[in-house]
Amino acid sequence: MTHRARKRFGQNFLQESGVIYFIVAAINPSENMHVIEIGPGLGALTRPLLSNLDHLDLLEIDRDLVAYWNQENLKGLNVIEGDALKFDFLEWANACSANSGLCKVVGNLPYNISSPLLFHLVSAAHAIDEQVFMLQAEVVERMVSKAGGSEFSRLSVMLQARYDMEKVLEVPPEAFDPQPKVNSAVVRMIPRRNFSINDAQWHALEKVVAAAFSQRRKMLRTNLSAFADRLSLSESELKARAQDIPVERYIEWAKTLAH
Repeated sequence: MTHRARKRFGQNFLQESGVIYFIVAAINPSENMHVIEIGPGLGALTRPLLSNLDHLDLLEIDRDLVAYWNQENLKGLNVIEGDALKFDFLEWANACSANSGLCKVVGNLPYNISSPLLFHLVSAAHAIDEQVFMLQAEVVERMVSKAGGSEFSRLSVMLQARYDMEKVLEVPPEAFDPQPKVNSAVVRMIPRRNFSINDAQWHALEKVVAAAFSQRRKMLRTNLSAFADRLSLSESELKARAQDIPVERYIEWAKTLAH
C-alpha cells in the first residue's frame, strides 16, 4: 500500500528491521496474550506480532489505514477505528481479563499526543500487565529520570507513582519514513502491583505535583505555600526545588492532603 504519512496524525512509519525485531522481542508475544496496538501504520510491528498471537486488536484513527487493514482480512486481526485519547482502555482490558493470558498495550505513539495518552492510560493500569511504547527520546528521558536530575518533572512523578519504567532502546530518525526531526526511544512500563493510592489521593497528588513544578526555579516554600498549613515540610524541603523531592515523598504529601 502507498500511504502518505499525515502530519496531523503525527505519522512516522517505522521501517528499520533490526529495531522492529528488538521491539517485538521486548513485547514477547505468545498465543494466549491479549494485545492492542495503537496506531499500526503500515504494519511494521503488526505483522510480526500477529504471527505470534491468536488475536490482535488494532486501534487506528486514520480512515484510509482502517480501510487498508480491513481489506487485508488477516486471521485474528480486529480493527478498531477510533481516537486513542477517547478509547476506553479499561473496558478493553476488563474484557481481556475475563480470559486467561497477559494484557499488553503497544505502539509507536504519535509524538503530538504522547503525554496526554500516557495519562489517559493510567486509569486502566490496574487491569493491564505491560505497556511497550516508542516515544520521543526526550519524553522517555523525563519519564524515567530520578529525583535530582535535570529531566525530573511532573511527568516523571506521576508516571513513576503508577509504573515501574525502563528505557530499553534508543532509535535514530533514520529508522522511520518520513524521518522525524528528533530521536526516539522505546520504554517498557509495568504497572506497580504495590500501588495503594485511591482516587482522592491520586487527585491530591496531581494537585501538589502541579503546584510544586509550576515554577521550577522557585523553592517549595513558594510553590507549596497554599498547602503549608497541612504539610509538615522540613526546613530542607522548604528550601528545595520540585525536582529534588523523590516520588515517594510526593505520595506521602498526597495522602496527607486527601486525609
